[in-house]
Amino acid sequence: MQEISTKPYLLRALYEWCTDNGYTPHIAVRVDNQTRVPRQFVRDNEIVLNISFEATSQLQMGNEWIEFSARFSGKSHKIEVPIANILAIYARENGQGMAFPVESAGGEAQDSGADAELADETEAPAAPVSVAPRAVETSSAADAAKAESATDGPQPDDDGSKGGGRARLKIVK
Repeated sequence: MQEISTKPYLLRALYEWCTDNGYTPHIAVRVDNQTRVPRQFVRDNEIVLNISFEATSQLQMGNEWIEFSARFSGKSHKIEVPIANILAIYARENGQGMAFPVESAGGEAQDSGADAELADETEAPAAPVSVAPRAVETSSAADAAKAESATDGPQPDDDGSKGGGRARLKIVK
């Protein structure tokens, strides 16, 4: 019998930590043919999703999938994300969270974008990270316009420069 991965348990724990502290949990996801998200919001085969209670309906965080309904530009979508495709979970307000290696189609682990050099990525534990939030987040009806405007192109980073369109993960010690 194969041992269950710790990843879904860590995701649920960090989700709970975010909500207990009044933070907004976000997940960065690698999008492939198994991932069910609105494709118009995907950039470089990745999407960032707001999974807070206010932004989702019927959220289920299982050991294999995260599933929920969310609104994008005012239209409801059923979202289905394989746990294996989650790159990171973090709090929008302070960027604290955790990054994970994601397996490619060939089975080997890929770097999730963290600024760390790992000797063996397939055996490396997930690293705590600080994330510079970027990308579209799911939204309530009141925030639909905000989410829509976030897709109008690259947004300036905190330093005023336009980022490369990817969330940047930074190891925090």
